[in-house]
Amino acid sequence: MADLWIPVTIAAAFLQCLRTAMQKRLTGSLSAEGANFIRYVYGAPIALLLLVVLTRGLGRELPTPSTVSLVYGAIGGLTQIAATSLLIRAFTYRSFVVGTTYSKTETVQAALLAVLILGETLDFWGWGAIVLGFIGIVVMSRTAAAGAGSWQDAGARKAALVGLGSGTLFGICAVAIRASSLSLASGDELERAAVTLASITTMQTAMMATYLAVRDPRQIVEVFRLWPRTFPVGVMSVAGSAGWFFGMTLENAALVRALGQVELVFTYLASHLIFRERATAGETAGILLVAGSVILLILR
Repeated sequence: MADLWIPVTIAAAFLQCLRTAMQKRLTGSLSAEGANFIRYVYGAPIALLLLVVLTRGLGRELPTPSTVSLVYGAIGGLTQIAATSLLIRAFTYRSFVVGTTYSKTETVQAALLAVLILGETLDFWGWGAIVLGFIGIVVMSRTAAAGAGSWQDAGARKAALVGLGSGTLFGICAVAIRASSLSLASGDELERAAVTLASITTMQTAMMATYLAVRDPRQIVEVFRLWPRTFPVGVMSVAGSAGWFFGMTLENAALVRALGQVELVFTYLASHLIFRERATAGETAGILLVAGSVILLILR
């Protein structure tokens, strides 16, 4: 299973791109928090169903979550909620491709956090791929910032700060999810990933439901009222999350998130084919650099 994390991560990135594109279409009907709630309220039951399939259908004995794994899971779940809400808000300031681009600064941050928290190190090629991808992101971001105006422009500042904040939280989330999975005392990679996915999405559903019930209960009603549009988002979300969790159980979280930058290539295509957004030469150059980093990771 040494290289299984590669196709799993690429599939997760593709599903996340589809989910994000569908979420963007919902921003006119739901708030950022309402659109975020979709991925958990529909995702948690599917994740729990996976546990039933593994235990009742396949006869597997799943590991029991420990206090440590639940604490890390709560941190990962909370930061993912906050990061996703910020990412959805970023779409209101800039284009679909730019909003996602700023959040991808998470890869460098996740690499540093993995070293500090988990003591995981990367080889020369791993760091090289992360740096190459980061350069591509910087090129795309600078192009986007130039299009938005100077740093004194309020819209440019909001886009940068919201996107960078989202990336920081996604970096913390990735390391916390891997720590939660590795904290389980038993089980193979699939079993640990499934238990981690179910426990975190269940906690996230409770967190978001409580928040919305207090702050904006109408959003809960709207999520279910619009179920023909919201349910597919939830399915894509939990499928993508399953891929991320499995990948981060198999491999260093920083490498998984670095390879996950292939989502930017998918996003680039979606930006043109679905949202009819035109790319600049700088954005195209940035995408090529990101694609190069992905190839380097696969061949390392």
